[in-house]
Amino acid sequence: MSPRRLHVLGTASAVPTRTRNHNGYLLRWDTHGILLDPGEGTQRQMRLARIPATTVTRVCITHFHGDHCLGLPGLIQRLSRDRVPHPVRVAYPGEDEQYWHRLRHACPFHDTTTLIGQPLHGPAPHIPGEDDLTITALPLDHSIACYGYRITEPDGWRMDPRRLHHHGVHGPQIAQLQRQGTLTTDDGHTLTLADCATPRRGQVFAFVMDTRTCTNALTLAHGADMLVIEATYLDAQADLARAHGHLTARQAARIAASAGARTLVLTHLSERYETADHPSFLAQAAAEFDGPTHLAADLDQIPLPPRPD
Repeated sequence: MSPRRLHVLGTASAVPTRTRNHNGYLLRWDTHGILLDPGEGTQRQMRLARIPATTVTRVCITHFHGDHCLGLPGLIQRLSRDRVPHPVRVAYPGEDEQYWHRLRHACPFHDTTTLIGQPLHGPAPHIPGEDDLTITALPLDHSIACYGYRITEPDGWRMDPRRLHHHGVHGPQIAQLQRQGTLTTDDGHTLTLADCATPRRGQVFAFVMDTRTCTNALTLAHGADMLVIEATYLDAQADLARAHGHLTARQAARIAASAGARTLVLTHLSERYETADHPSFLAQAAAEFDGPTHLAADLDQIPLPPRPD
């Protein structure tokens, strides 16, 4: 089982730069490898990051602008070339389904992978496929159909050794209580998990790309342990951000603060910015959000923070 971490494959917006590839993010979540917005060059970036194609179990596309999806044809062919044995589900905006079919069959190849398309429709589409986590999609405010994603594990319990000792629960009985939720002790008392454990909130990962500030961006980010969010512009280009359906670093950080996110990852930078501008992104974000903040760079690996107590 792999540790939960975000592999950043690309961080540019519409035009890649010498240091920033088009978008691409691989979230390792236990046995899952969730690839988000594979832009052009994703296959090469995976190679540089030493991520085999077999890692990918699901793909989530926010929208069909090229910097978020032009890596799909190469990725799909790579899945077949490497004989990935498991099905791969692909979620994408159903309003623009024709682009999925064009990218899926962009050129001839020996197609052996089982791909399951999952077009998204409506205000809160259901995304089936995983038993141990829930993936939620909500529409965002961009120039074309665009969905953000929220990945959540179920809430659980943390066993309390003092309470277990107090109630005389030990050995295989602990596993039985965890598995069944109740336990009848040797003296005939019935215990529940609440008698011997404290609630543990499941981890939450949120992914918000290409949007103006909107209610659904806040909903997706609510209480997220990690929020990955576009920060295309700095304050001086706020009008441009609004016109093109994007966020500034300050606006992205304000969403994180308002939603109570724990860790903020800024990405999707305009090609107009150079390395010398990076401190400004962090400074403007820090004016709104006081938690850990990462200005993502290609091939970064960012672990999800530990579960809160």
